[in-house]
Amino acid sequence: MNGVLSLLKPYRLKMAAAWGLMLLELAVELILPILMAKMIDDGIVAGDLDAVIRCGAVMIALSLFAFAAGITNSFIAARIGQNYGFDIRKKLIEKVQSFSFAQYGHFDTSTLITRMTNDVTQLQNAVFMSLRIMMRAPLLIIFGTAMAVYVHFGLSLVLLVTVPIMTVFMLFMMRRGAGMFQQVQKKLDKVNSVMRENLTGIRLIKAFVRHDHEKARFQQAGMALMDETIRVIRTFESIVPILLLVMNGSLLFILWFGFVEMQSGNATTGEIVAIINYAARIIISLSILTFITIAFARGKASAGRIDEVLQMEEEKLKPMTETYPENGDIVFENVTFTYPGGTAPVLNRLSMTVKRGEIAAILGETGAGKSALLSLIPRLYEPDSGVLSIGGREISGMDMDSLRRKIGFVPQESHLFTGSILENIRWGKKEATEEEVVEAARKAQIHDTITSLPEGYKTVIGQKGVTLSGGQKQRLSIARALIRKPDILLLDDSTSALDVKTEAALIDAITAEKCTVFIVTQKIITAELADHIFMIEDGKVAASGTHEQLAAENGLYQHLMESQGRKEETYEQTRR
Repeated sequence: MNGVLSLLKPYRLKMAAAWGLMLLELAVELILPILMAKMIDDGIVAGDLDAVIRCGAVMIALSLFAFAAGITNSFIAARIGQNYGFDIRKKLIEKVQSFSFAQYGHFDTSTLITRMTNDVTQLQNAVFMSLRIMMRAPLLIIFGTAMAVYVHFGLSLVLLVTVPIMTVFMLFMMRRGAGMFQQVQKKLDKVNSVMRENLTGIRLIKAFVRHDHEKARFQQAGMALMDETIRVIRTFESIVPILLLVMNGSLLFILWFGFVEMQSGNATTGEIVAIINYAARIIISLSILTFITIAFARGKASAGRIDEVLQMEEEKLKPMTETYPENGDIVFENVTFTYPGGTAPVLNRLSMTVKRGEIAAILGETGAGKSALLSLIPRLYEPDSGVLSIGGREISGMDMDSLRRKIGFVPQESHLFTGSILENIRWGKKEATEEEVVEAARKAQIHDTITSLPEGYKTVIGQKGVTLSGGQKQRLSIARALIRKPDILLLDDSTSALDVKTEAALIDAITAEKCTVFIVTQKIITAELADHIFMIEDGKVAASGTHEQLAAENGLYQHLMESQGRKEETYEQTRR
């Protein structure tokens, strides 16, 4: 919990002020039964109205003071709790953004969402309660018992026995509850996971008429969460009846023994009332301690889950002393790479060279390692062995941010954000002007489509671009990459939804950019436009060359051409 608790350091003075106000409120609450006893014995029993008025006025003044202290304490506690929650979420998102792809795989997206929302809320509640009532309740129990002993030792003996027993019982339940609530949070993770899959895959669910199956999955996850929560609540709800049984029994004993003591002249009416008052306040505080126990049990479980993310060690990288070369070939030398958690390498001693300004087409069967190859260039992953260099400088020694700023990356799945088309293209370069946005859109062959929309570039698209077609999303993603004016452009099968003429115009525009281009594709018609084609098989370069060379000499390439209905046709003939 040290990582989470350390975020409270900036609020130490405010927390001290909140606890100081809480102690003032507590002091008043401890004094009031003494004043009430004095008012009864010296005023009501003695028939002295002035004593009643004096004591009553002091009690009202102290109550108003305690009320003001309590309100101020609540305000400060709420502010600290909200700011603390903001700080944790900020720290979490910064930590997650710093993860490498390998580290990100340690946590499912749904559990990260739960930790940033529900778990943080549990910690906020724990902090608020610690400042408002956590210290107040146990201190009132301790000092309330001490004040009862001060008023009348004999009558308070029962409290000296029952209060420690109940306190130990509560601490035991809190310790047990932390593990139970951790299971609840894990069940909540599962519910969020199923819900997220349902929302992101709603089109597929409807197309395959699988809504009944998905309802059943969600119901199963929901029932598991409900059963676990009920089990925990049932356990903790048993605390209150046990507490009330023991403490009300103590109260009855005080009333009975107090009557005996009063009859014998060893206790006054005021003392009995004061002891009963303290006992009632202790009962209330023990009841509050029950809710504190639940809140802190949940808070402890949530703190552990958040700390698990915050304490994730950053990936150890080589010292970054190299600068990005303005010009240079991209060379893979005996590069081997295995996905984190995988058993077999995806790339196996792969070697290839792409010259500066070339368009390199990467072909291969599914699972051959094409996407993995592209992921290594911006260092989304690190190779197991081998050397990947640009202009003779190893990228493992390059500053990661400066390297990635030179790269335009378009992944297989076009991911757009909620907002306008202008904002989505400008996402690739935040300081880009509208003229630069339009220029990038023209190069990506999407400008005419955008201007045909009622609101043009200000058109708002839904989350992940649900209002656009596959080809439109791909072209917007390409525009977002081109606006960076990259030195290296990575297209991971990101022209698959484009027609022949649009793709040809796009390749022509990219060629004019004079950047090095890697384009993963399954289409011969696209590979034909490349300066160099690399056939990837079993994580290695099985063949490489121009379209003409491979079409004449390589059986695998010839088979791929035939499977796509291509024989002696040229690209220009197909395009027409």
